[in-house]
Amino acid sequence: MRTPSNRVLIIMPAWNEAEAISAVIKEIHAELPGVDVLVVDDGSGDNTAAVAGAAGASVLRLPYNLGVGGAMRLGYRYARDNGYDITIQVDADGQHDPRFVPELIAGLEHADLIIGARFAGVGAYQARGPRRWAMGMLGMVISRLARTKLTDTTSGLRCSNRKMIEYFADWYPVEYLGDTIETLVRAIRDGHTVRQVPVEMRPRQGGVPSHSPLKATVYLGRAFVILLLALIRR
Repeated sequence: MRTPSNRVLIIMPAWNEAEAISAVIKEIHAELPGVDVLVVDDGSGDNTAAVAGAAGASVLRLPYNLGVGGAMRLGYRYARDNGYDITIQVDADGQHDPRFVPELIAGLEHADLIIGARFAGVGAYQARGPRRWAMGMLGMVISRLARTKLTDTTSGLRCSNRKMIEYFADWYPVEYLGDTIETLVRAIRDGHTVRQVPVEMRPRQGGVPSHSPLKATVYLGRAFVILLLALIRR
């Protein structure tokens, strides 16, 4: 899928995703003909890069693991330097369904950055307990900043227009958790419009999740620290 006047790039940060990434890339090519795929291999210890290249993606490799923020910053610079108009950040484990990409792109008619929201009435994905409460609080605070309802501020499924690509190519935090909360807060404060589109989340298609329930709860606790820092930074 290529819009009549826009070049579209899927950016896929990947760390040790050799088991699932081939099927994910092939599904994207089947569902979205004309869309290019860039895999940023974030210092994987397996053969993620080779598998991704064989499946038809362009591949950039980081020499060591920087985290999602470092991988995405490189991806946005690639998109800017190669003239792409729209990017979509997609996980390499198959949890993000490419059939929702056209809806994300359509949302750019009214915003600079569209979040694919898991808790907005589509699909059965749920988070429970402290993790869900923390995510709700984050959504409430950032919704007030954005002046719109945002239910899933930690979602890794995001769609950016050309203005946002250039913004993130010049500034994108590589610190832990900076790619989620801090990017939203700073983008909103700098006058960019953020909205969400409901999406369905799928189970992993392969590989091992990097977060256990306990780690996920710690992750979101730390997210509040990032939120506080983002709110007080100038």
